[in-house]
Amino acid sequence: MKKHPFFWGFLCLSVMALFFYSFSKNFLDYLEDREGGGQKIAVVEVKGVINESDEIVEKLKKYGKDSSIKGILVRINSPGGGVAPSQEIYSEILRIRKETGKKVVASMASLGASGGYYIAVAANRIIANPGTITGSIGVIMPISNVEELLKKIGLKTDVVKSGEFKDSGSPNRQMTEEERKIFQASADDIHDQFMDAVSKGRKMKMERVRELADGRIYTGRQAYKVGLIDKLGGFEDAVDLLVEISGIKGEPKIVREKKEKGLLYRMIQGDTKSFLQENILNQFSGFQYLWKM
Repeated sequence: MKKHPFFWGFLCLSVMALFFYSFSKNFLDYLEDREGGGQKIAVVEVKGVINESDEIVEKLKKYGKDSSIKGILVRINSPGGGVAPSQEIYSEILRIRKETGKKVVASMASLGASGGYYIAVAANRIIANPGTITGSIGVIMPISNVEELLKKIGLKTDVVKSGEFKDSGSPNRQMTEEERKIFQASADDIHDQFMDAVSKGRKMKMERVRELADGRIYTGRQAYKVGLIDKLGGFEDAVDLLVEISGIKGEPKIVREKKEKGLLYRMIQGDTKSFLQENILNQFSGFQYLWKM
């Protein structure tokens, strides 16, 4: 079927508009990054459940390598999430501090619990609002048991395995005592790793950390009283603190993360797979540094 000339004209205009938008946006971003000379601080946001760490770690690396960035503010609004992603972000913050000497301030919004707090203890300073929910220093691994439900609907599962504990944690049957001991030992070990990070980050004796690390939550004000954070305040207070400890003179230029691409934009770019992975498919199981109500 022959295309109408109007179609080709519309297509050409659309391509030109997309090219112009991309060029102008990149040019404006370049000009924006040039502002402020060497007196710039970067903001990296950690929002929602922490399912993966790649994007956040890449942003941290980028700002760590940028010589014009004098300090990094990690803005946290998260109940935590997967153990490994939380640890990877934590490790990257420590690496930047060690290799570049740049200062990092963790600023908690409404929520900075469990894995969110784990990330925060890697920073030079932690600041939270008086009403911020934080703490929850612990490990959780929810395991469902649908055995009775399966019996009611007449469904039975046969398992072929090569090791005694290969199907440990199966929702199709009751957990054995030996399996419970194995899971508990793993949870205790991961909990110890969390407490060790808190002990080092907060320069706190392990005995004191153990008293605080029973999984309970703290308000920002409570956390300040027991030494889990350094200061009470909001985002602007965190900026001021970072400016102070970074030795920045005058008002700094704040470099913010670019907004995430929406679903419509990703569909136009043919990037729906990554959107689904990040928001739907990339859910995790296993042990978690996660606060759940």
